[in-house]
Amino acid sequence: MEGRVIAAHGRQYVVELADGRRLPCFPRGKKSDIACGDHVEIKQTSDDQGVIEAIQPRTSLLYRSNEIRQKLIAANVDQIVIVVATEPAFSDELISRALVAAESEEISPLIVLNKCDLSDRLAATREQLAVLSGLGYPVLELSARQHAEDLRPGLTGRTSVLVGQSGMGKSTLVNALLPEAGAATREISLALDSGKHTTTHATLYHLDAASHLIDSPGLQEFGLGHLDRQEIESAFPEFRPYLGQCRFRDCRHHREPGCALLAAVEAGKIDKGRFSIYRRIVGTPRGN
Repeated sequence: MEGRVIAAHGRQYVVELADGRRLPCFPRGKKSDIACGDHVEIKQTSDDQGVIEAIQPRTSLLYRSNEIRQKLIAANVDQIVIVVATEPAFSDELISRALVAAESEEISPLIVLNKCDLSDRLAATREQLAVLSGLGYPVLELSARQHAEDLRPGLTGRTSVLVGQSGMGKSTLVNALLPEAGAATREISLALDSGKHTTTHATLYHLDAASHLIDSPGLQEFGLGHLDRQEIESAFPEFRPYLGQCRFRDCRHHREPGCALLAAVEAGKIDKGRFSIYRRIVGTPRGN
């Protein structure tokens, strides 16, 4: 039997079968590398439970990692929707890290600026996002409580994943776009027997037959330990014209003479704040 993982919580999953049934499933073995959005092969072991036998090939996998472990966010998505808001304050670095992860998987980005009805904070927030919009990253301004429908055209025909820090209004957006989402979440939580953890697992919702939206838990960090320095460099689009132009082939863009990236920063062609974020992501070379 084949199905799609529509909820992932620890080692418990809800798999939606072709006939629309939703079956709680567990992975086979101790390790689990299954993500919400995965297409899987399962074996039904009872009327209300199954085991996941295999994961079908993925088109993409969005995840974060550090030195200790990795946290899968969503699989088979073609768009990441990064939700920020006029308040509370959001982290430029977390946005950049999420964009790097998406770029490395060729997942299209969309930044949603929520709570635009709070007009006294709007100008400052626009300025904070100006560097990213200047790089060509699309930014959609809306108020989830009043104009959530403005987002729907950007979701049509795609499988999108919502990411963002807690408090940015992701759940409000989902509930506005999908009034039945609350009921679906309760149904999934009941299947997982995790009613008190309804906001701590990723959940896939169907907007229509060809459009799907994965809501993920709020993020406070986004580790990129699975990417090497070259992959991170390439995920900064403003760096690309200068990569390979440094005097030294193994240049780490720190203090080396003839560094094309450092020259571009000094010339104002690369934003200093973005370059500082890059340096924090890759770490300072030892001995410097």
